[in-house]
Amino acid sequence: MGVLFDYFAAPDDDAAAATIDLVGGPDEASLPTVALKGVDPLVQMGTLESLLTGADYETVIDRAIEPVAMADGGARLVVALTDELTAALSDADETRLHEVAEPWSRTEEFGGQADPGDLATALTGLAELARTATTRGDRLYCWVSV
Repeated sequence: MGVLFDYFAAPDDDAAAATIDLVGGPDEASLPTVALKGVDPLVQMGTLESLLTGADYETVIDRAIEPVAMADGGARLVVALTDELTAALSDADETRLHEVAEPWSRTEEFGGQADPGDLATALTGLAELARTATTRGDRLYCWVSV
């Protein structure tokens, strides 16, 4: 089955943490959600943030936020994404998302085999989610289930 990664917008850490036990994840709580199969919130999103913002990858990883909820010994997590990534996604236009998808697709975490077009489509959905979050004053989170 693999690991499930659902990215979602929530008003605060408590609301995000409340999704930890939902079998269907944040979508079950009617929160704006984008499922990104195989895209983890730390390494791959860290690389994405680095590409979008120009920040050094080590700097991005250093500011990564601790989980807001954890269950089953870490088999289920809810983690906050950085405000910097949310802002960069919210501000990115279609051209920028397509530009970033190409180098992102070649990263080691994707095995150098990801399709840039598929990633650009995924980034478009994630950028729309970031814009929704920004408009509502929400933050972005990732619900992880192994």
